[in-house]
Amino acid sequence: MAETRRIIRRRKKKKRKRRILSSIVVILFLSTVAYTTSQYIAGQDLGSEAGGGFDKDETEKTKVEFEERDQPENSEEKQEDEKVNVLLVGSDSRGEGDTARTDTIMVAQYDTEKGTMKLASIMRDLWVDIPGVGYNRINASYSEGGVALLTETIEKNFGLHIDDYAVVNFDGFKEIVDIVAPGGVEIDVEKRLYYEDNAGTVSINIQPGVQKLNGEELLGYARFRNDAKGDFNRVLRQQKVISALKEELVSMTSVTKLPKTVGALTQYVNTSMSTNELVLNYGRKFLLDTPQNIETIRIPTDWHPMTTQAGAEVLGHDEEQTRETVQEFFNSEQDSSQTAENNNTEEPS
Repeated sequence: MAETRRIIRRRKKKKRKRRILSSIVVILFLSTVAYTTSQYIAGQDLGSEAGGGFDKDETEKTKVEFEERDQPENSEEKQEDEKVNVLLVGSDSRGEGDTARTDTIMVAQYDTEKGTMKLASIMRDLWVDIPGVGYNRINASYSEGGVALLTETIEKNFGLHIDDYAVVNFDGFKEIVDIVAPGGVEIDVEKRLYYEDNAGTVSINIQPGVQKLNGEELLGYARFRNDAKGDFNRVLRQQKVISALKEELVSMTSVTKLPKTVGALTQYVNTSMSTNELVLNYGRKFLLDTPQNIETIRIPTDWHPMTTQAGAEVLGHDEEQTRETVQEFFNSEQDSSQTAENNNTEEPS
């Protein structure tokens, strides 16, 4: 009888332990959900409070135009599923009614199977054939027809299929950087960068040396072009910024800020990718299998100064050679020894 009571007591203790453990798991799960939700909402609130975010109707219109864009006959078929080509655009439209402009055009390719990443920066003054418009600077395609026309232009001229796009405005870039790296992003600034525009709206004053830049300073670093090599050095700095942000994103502290970051992305980034794709698909794979290096290239690799009939200075190039260069870059196996720092060393004299 006494033995039976002991067995019953042990069974009750085990049940209590299981209930306690189950309760702890439930509490942890609910706490995680609550934290994630609160951080996601906090990220969205940043965009609402600070302003400068994308209008939902504008975002939906862009997505529809992108999905219904014309597919050039000479464009390659969609890449195999493990490779995703994303058009990245930095937009400087300053308000309602302003013509959208861009000084940043990049195509990023992430191989979800191999965990490698490539980044091609396209010079904004590159002379290309814009569908339905004719020859002009490539950034004019964005002014004329937004993401859809810019995508068509890239696909037509380079034969590269674009799977998704992400347009980031300046306010969004600054906010996202400050969320991901509230202590700043470490950058080795190569020289003093100073520029003040006549309107007093742009002020860049960054001293040389290794330092941590906040969102506004990092944007100024990426945008600066007021030197002899203009856009050429700006492209290199932008690639450097992307690599530095990649390192910040995969750090443990930044992973905990992922919900808040995604919340801000929904406000400040106009993208064809859903939240599930950003977090559960690409984001999860990126964090679990982070690329060691980002292989980079600047397009065009070979160019010559060209003056148009209207007197504009643009970048002329061998169109077929540029197309082949882009194809080779994105379709070849990545050399892990290449990084953003040792590519694109040739600069204009």
